Amino acid sequence: MIDSLMSKYNYWMYIVLMMIGFYAMIGKKNLVKKLIGMNIFQTAIILYYISIGVKKGGTLPVLMEGVPHAAAYVNPLPHVLMLTAIVVSVSTTGVALAVLLLIYRRYKTLEEDEILKLMR
Repeated sequence: MIDSLMSKYNYWMYIVLMMIGFYAMIGKKNLVKKLIGMNIFQTAIILYYISIGVKKGGTLPVLMEGVPHAAAYVNPLPHVLMLTAIVVSVSTTGVALAVLLLIYRRYKTLEEDEILKLMR
């Protein structure tokens, strides 16, 4: 039982990272902490998809002599999609930081409950 759990430790680490990010997004009142939680959550998902794309004993997806089956090739699609996800994550973070700056200039705080009180 314990060997089965330890052989998939990377998946447990992704779950832990996702839960940390989810807790920060839901449980924290500071908007910067929520943004950091979102980044942790996105990073956990990216690491998960990259680990799914790994194949032990796999070869490059280039036509080579001596590799008889397509099953021996590593699928590059998850890795390419995660490169796109990293770019989207960085841009989302940049836009969110710009919005947080505007919120801070207007309300002089980044605490969610104080902002909601000032909006009423």
